Formats: sequence, structure tokens, C-alpha cells
Amino acid sequence: MDNAYKNSPTDDRASTRPFTMQQPTASLGNHLRSGGTSVRDSVIAIGTSTGGTQALEFVLTRLPANTGGIVVVQHMPTVFTAMFSERLNSLCQIEVLEARNGDKVVNGRALVAPGGKHMKLRHNGNHYFVEVTDGPLVNRHKPSVDVLFRSVAKNAGSNALGIIMTGMGDDGARGLKEMHESGAKTIAQDEASCVVFGMPKEAIKLGAIDLTLPLSDIHAAIINFSNSHSAGAV
Repeated sequence: MDNAYKNSPTDDRASTRPFTMQQPTASLGNHLRSGGTSVRDSVIAIGTSTGGTQALEFVLTRLPANTGGIVVVQHMPTVFTAMFSERLNSLCQIEVLEARNGDKVVNGRALVAPGGKHMKLRHNGNHYFVEVTDGPLVNRHKPSVDVLFRSVAKNAGSNALGIIMTGMGDDGARGLKEMHESGAKTIAQDEASCVVFGMPKEAIKLGAIDLTLPLSDIHAAIINFSNSHSAGAV
């Protein structure tokens, strides 16, 4: 599969393409600035399902190359995540890669959990990497958003931003609640811009959400969060 990717300075699986970026709004930045002291690099965790491929494309293509490290679970079967990641990579300024076990989470890179595997965030000193493993279905899914979010809560705490977007069911809601309780900032996509409001709705019902935003504002929130944590950049 590596032959499908062009060389880049940070990984042989990715190439990038420039685009025109919208500027973030000041109000979103005020909501998402961390009050604590950063002890590790920041990380952005995104979970989505039905309608998520289009939503992720909208968000990720609007991020600059210096955006903080991103980890993504999109409910999708085996094989399709590789093709999806390749497509996004061809459109984005950031790298978008199907995650492999041990991949580092670094600025300017989004790692997409491979279909049929769970992905967890781990840390080594001040840096993050992903663990890609097999295992039973969680909330009827593999990869599961809850598995990712719970690992982010445990390993990143207040250095993380969690985002739950369009999708059916409740996968991710409880994990995002754990992120919220660990000090992470949390966002849900609003009902009007969701294809299916199930996953965000369940997270809101649990009290897991700091902000509810339309899809059109989520990239700006990510940029503001990344900028506010730039002291931890690699």
C-alpha cells in the first residue's frame, strides 16, 4: 500500500496540497483556551460515523499544516479506511494517514483508525503515539470511538480536545464524558448540520459537551485550540 503514497518529510505514506483557509473567530478561541499548564503535547480526537466521511473532509481540508496532532475514528470497514485516508491526504495540507501501530501523533498529521481494528492513544514522555490492536466489538463497532476517547482521557487529560460529529447510535458519548471529566475541552456537532444527530445527541445528554457547533465552525475551533497549545508543538 505504501507505493500509493508520495514521499514527505515526515512519512513515506503522504503528500500534501495547499488550499485557502478560513480564519478562526475570536469567540471560539476564548472558549477553547486551556487554563492549565501543559505537560505534554496537545492532541485532537475526533469520532464520527454516518455522514462522517463528508464531515471529516470538510473539516480536515480547512486545517493548516501546523495544526496539532489529530486522531480519528470513522466507522468504516477494513480496506476502506486506507482509501479514505489516501483521498483526504490528496486534498489536505496536513498529512492524513491510516494509522499503523506505533505511529507518532505529531503536528500536521491526522491518523485514521484502520477498519477492523481499535486505536488507542498512548504517551512516551511528552509525546503521543497510537496503539492499533484487535479485540471485541465495542458498542457494535471496531474501531470504536469510545475506545479512542477513553484512552485520550487517560493519557492526555486537559491537553486534549474531543469532537463528536454526525453518526448513528451512542458510540463515543461515554468516552467523551470521560474526556470532559479529565479536563479536556469537548465539542459536539449541532443537529442542523448532522446527517444523523445520534452520537452528538447522546454526548450532550450525558453532559459531556462544552460547546455545540455547526460543522462550518469546527475547523476554526480546532485551529484556536492548536494555537493556544503551540508551546507544546514538536
